[in-house]
Amino acid sequence: MIVNSKNLLGIQNSFNTLFNKGIGMAKPTWEQLAMLVPSSTRSETYAWLGAMPGLKEWIGERVLQKLQANGYTLDNKPFEDSVTVNRDDIEDDTYGVYAPLVQGMGTAATMWPDELVYAALAAGFSEKCYDGKPFFSADHLIGKKKISNMSTAALDVESYVEARTAIMSYTNEKVKPLGLVPNLLVVPPSLEGVARKIVKAENIAQKYTDADGKVSYVPESNVYKDTAEVLVVPQLAAAPKAWFLLDTTKAIKPLIFQRRKAPEFVAMTAPDDYRVFMNKEFIYGVEARGNAGYTLWQLAYGSTGEGE
Repeated sequence: MIVNSKNLLGIQNSFNTLFNKGIGMAKPTWEQLAMLVPSSTRSETYAWLGAMPGLKEWIGERVLQKLQANGYTLDNKPFEDSVTVNRDDIEDDTYGVYAPLVQGMGTAATMWPDELVYAALAAGFSEKCYDGKPFFSADHLIGKKKISNMSTAALDVESYVEARTAIMSYTNEKVKPLGLVPNLLVVPPSLEGVARKIVKAENIAQKYTDADGKVSYVPESNVYKDTAEVLVVPQLAAAPKAWFLLDTTKAIKPLIFQRRKAPEFVAMTAPDDYRVFMNKEFIYGVEARGNAGYTLWQLAYGSTGEGE
């Protein structure tokens, strides 16, 4: 094949078609627990976080909620994925060997929000949210009271009930219940079986300890069946013991996917480009900008699963 602008444009269009085909093959799940926030600048500040909505009896003047003075700022970060195609492969008409790679780039671009959102979820034990505490922390403050939305307990019926009860018991500063009901249990692949037994099994073994300290397990009707859906996340495999219980039923989801620039397929294919001249390489790639972060810690409960 003659390497000229016309043929290079044809190759780019072909690669772009493959890229879009790869996009259609992906099945991201991030929207189940994160809300999309379009961004138009270098960073976004979420000053409204901490102001839980709720109607109250109107007596006298309105009670005005002040937005957090410090706010929560999420900076957009650049991301890229690139591949080089040797000029000889184009001249020899063998550039088709790159087709699976380009198609895979399209799939990866679609799964990019998943990568960001689940990385943020896993990092929630150390990364801070709007109140200056880690998203999952034992000492969030509601008024002067310390509230926990984290644990180190392994996932079982008892720890699931503890997390569920905690979320449903959260109140605002006036001790008014927030009315939260968790509905999504997020786990790594290693905990799929345990999670499904807890919220999908008809019967479940209940632990009993007699007066002599002897422990026994008796099958009983599972009263927690269907209290949550299970979301198994391969991206959490690096934390095989961690698990998360979330309320995703509100307009505000527990996490944010902030998109400044959607993934875009780009190319450097001018025959007189410096890299083409020096290395005989054309460049095809994807670029995007965005980030993932946290909204209200009250919507989530996380455990490292590393306790006794």
